[in-house]
Amino acid sequence: MAGFVGVVVSDPWLQSQFTQVELRSLKAKREHGHVRVSDLPPAMAKVKSIKDAVTKEEISSILEESYPDTGQEIEFEQFLRECLIVQAKAAEKLGGAKNSSSFLKASTTTLLHTINESEKASYVAHINAYLRDDSYLKTFLPIDPASNEIFNIVKDGVLLKLINVAVPGTIDERAINTKRVLNPWERNENHTLCLNSAKAIGCTVVNIGTQDLVEGRPHLVLGLISQIIKIQLLADLNLKKMPQLVELVDDSKDIEELLNLPPEKMLLKWMNFHLQKAGYKKPVTNFSSDLKDGEAYAYLLNVLSPEHCSLDTLDAKDPTERAKLVLDHAEKMDCKRYLTPTDIVEGSTNLNLAFVAQIFHQRNGLSISSKKVSFAEMMPDEVQASREERAFRMWINSLGITTFVNCVFEDLKNGWVLLEVLDKVSPGSVNWKHASKPPIKMPFRKVENCNQVVRIGKQLKLSLVNVAGNDIVQGNKKLILAYLWQLMRFDIMQLLKNLKFHSQGKEITDTDILNWANRKIKSSGRTSQIESFKDKSLSNGIFFLELLSSVEPRVVNWNLVTKGATDDEKKLNATYIISVARKLGCSVFLLPEDIMEVNPKMILVFTASLMCWSLQQASEDSETSEISTDDSSSLKAPSDGEDSSSVAADSLSNLNIDDAASDTSQVENASSIGEEIVAVSPTKD
Repeated sequence: MAGFVGVVVSDPWLQSQFTQVELRSLKAKREHGHVRVSDLPPAMAKVKSIKDAVTKEEISSILEESYPDTGQEIEFEQFLRECLIVQAKAAEKLGGAKNSSSFLKASTTTLLHTINESEKASYVAHINAYLRDDSYLKTFLPIDPASNEIFNIVKDGVLLKLINVAVPGTIDERAINTKRVLNPWERNENHTLCLNSAKAIGCTVVNIGTQDLVEGRPHLVLGLISQIIKIQLLADLNLKKMPQLVELVDDSKDIEELLNLPPEKMLLKWMNFHLQKAGYKKPVTNFSSDLKDGEAYAYLLNVLSPEHCSLDTLDAKDPTERAKLVLDHAEKMDCKRYLTPTDIVEGSTNLNLAFVAQIFHQRNGLSISSKKVSFAEMMPDEVQASREERAFRMWINSLGITTFVNCVFEDLKNGWVLLEVLDKVSPGSVNWKHASKPPIKMPFRKVENCNQVVRIGKQLKLSLVNVAGNDIVQGNKKLILAYLWQLMRFDIMQLLKNLKFHSQGKEITDTDILNWANRKIKSSGRTSQIESFKDKSLSNGIFFLELLSSVEPRVVNWNLVTKGATDDEKKLNATYIISVARKLGCSVFLLPEDIMEVNPKMILVFTASLMCWSLQQASEDSETSEISTDDSSSLKAPSDGEDSSSVAADSLSNLNIDDAASDTSQVENASSIGEEIVAVSPTKD
């Protein structure tokens, strides 16, 4: 499977939107590299996400808007883009995503040019409130909610600042180009930094590029803003940041389930907790239809703030009048107005969610001190596992799969998400006829999915010793993290391998990446060198800053770099490194702590991402020198009778999950970042 070669599209993002089966089917319709518009409807009708929603006649009608001449020929990649437009309209016809995470995905995965004026006004008000004191943006703010000025201001970096409001410290503002007049290169760098940082905090941006921000495309800009604001509003809805939430469960055994609950579901659970206490009989299961009549809001505000809101609100027979009273009472509690009475009556999911989140932050009504809270605070915090879970979750969501992942340990148990990921990193590897799609009621179907996950992993030469599908179903955290690490590593290695003129068709190994980084720095006249990805000298960040400067000399401002002598200086350098890499165009998911503590797995993937970017930017003449004949010995050739794909996997057996082995040589060290997954029976303390 590692050697599978499918249909390759020059635009990686565009290729990621289709399965290999779909690409092969669509490509079969080409004639001499082009396809006629009249051929598109029958070809598009074979795409799974289109055929169930629109007919060939409807597809023809959609295409006629852009191509009146049905005999016109278009190139294959434009053909694929037209498929996405039709796919978006099909999704709208089906009513869009129906799961609780649709807010995160729908806004940026549609090409429909429609915007909600009420949502726009709410988002503008949010930006005005939170960024009004920003020294760089104060000349642009406040924005008039009734105008379209927000789409022009996006071009000047407002989203970069908003990301840092949502998740403080995500972007090192020293890396932002802040001149009053930016040239196209500098403006593009800012937008690249914005999109890669948005991905790193959990936004889905698979259908938006830097040009969309340059042009200020309303539907895409609002979609991205809505995701950033939602992440900000729901940031504290977890047990680690707010132990009081443990009051929502009756038994301490349920706390682990609460730990894995997505934030929007946690918000619903909190709302129902108080509604039940207030005597409200109907459970609220969504932020739309269940809130239209305003009754749930009246009960919620009454139990949280009886001095400001009485149940007399229910006497109002007109839903709009009742909604107005609800908002008036909420304003007395200093809750920001994210919506209007009409938004409540019409069931605006996005704005209702934002409003409920505001109520939660203003007055959550939970106990400040209790035995349960003490118990929650005493729960062990697996810092390393938590950081890795976050990195893998963000990486999975960046792939553009259908399912949005809120918690790796919980959402991967049924095997479906892992199958989606495998289909992205190794197109054509999944047998979808033998896969069961959620919701899955029968436990053995989950095991079947996970068995296929393990089987494909072995075909990809991942190290899976004594591992069965049931281990994933049972939620073995250590095993799941180890599997995802190998999968992420496989993905970046495949990207490097596909640059065949660099590796001469040979497998890329950890050692090659190490050697490339050392050579790159040496060729720039600098002196930093490392012996392995565990080298403790990496903690000060100087090596990576020199590497970044080597691949793009103008990208590092050395006046901002510290010596990395203290922990504070190391963190400044690490934060700057990550932002500069994202500014270049690298999708990286590690945290500053991963650099400071020298996490070899995350550092390997980070370095590989820089290598991939560098090789893609170089001209073909200079590219052949990136992996020179002098270094060809580092590309281990298979011996007689040995499978070349097994050579690439050799490094995976050299490091146990606990990673306790010491280093003896550069080659051994570089190869030992691989992870072996071994199923181990639990032992008693």
